[in-house]
Amino acid sequence: MIKLIGVLIVIVGFILKFDTLAVVVVAGVVTGLVGGMSIMDILTTLGNAFVTNRTATLFVLTLSVIGMCERYGLKDKAVDLIRSIKNASTGKLLAIWQTARTFASAFSLRIGGHAQFIRPLINPMAQAAYVANYGEPDEKTEDEIKGLSAGTENYGNFFAQNCFMGSSGTLLIVSTLTEQGYDVTALDIAGKSWYIAIASIIVGIAYALIWDQIFKSRNAKKGVN
Repeated sequence: MIKLIGVLIVIVGFILKFDTLAVVVVAGVVTGLVGGMSIMDILTTLGNAFVTNRTATLFVLTLSVIGMCERYGLKDKAVDLIRSIKNASTGKLLAIWQTARTFASAFSLRIGGHAQFIRPLINPMAQAAYVANYGEPDEKTEDEIKGLSAGTENYGNFFAQNCFMGSSGTLLIVSTLTEQGYDVTALDIAGKSWYIAIASIIVGIAYALIWDQIFKSRNAKKGVN
């Protein structure tokens, strides 16, 4: 039982709100020592685990790249691009992106992601569309556009992923229903999922265009054309 002391350390550390990484490392080291491992064996095990799962830390590189792009004019270039597109607006841009994201998810094409697309590309362009039409947004409006941008990723991915017969979600549904005695195939689930995907596109476009009218109305009250 003493070898389970690492679990106790984690529980106590989390309750006392100590640094998460430090608590986990201490728990691992203590568990290794109690289990008869040498310090070098423990360090080797930790090192191998880090190297094996290093892809989990790739988001750190993504964030630094996004920061550098924004620091050196990403938003300014987005504004220039949007201004060159006639009648571009925040809602129209997000509606187009959600439609593209939905079809990409339906065919299991791995594009999108909050860190990979929304933060460095879609949100700056959506913000730029607002700037091009109404000038710099206030903090509330900026947060609303961020939420709308993030939502397009969630809706586009979630409601269309089962349209692909080979997706994990589709196969899970088939196996679950089969175990319950229902005679279904992956093609059946994928075919019915297209109705949901199309509906999500229609609702998403309507929602984005409604927000266009909200932005327009707000700025009309302020005297901004």
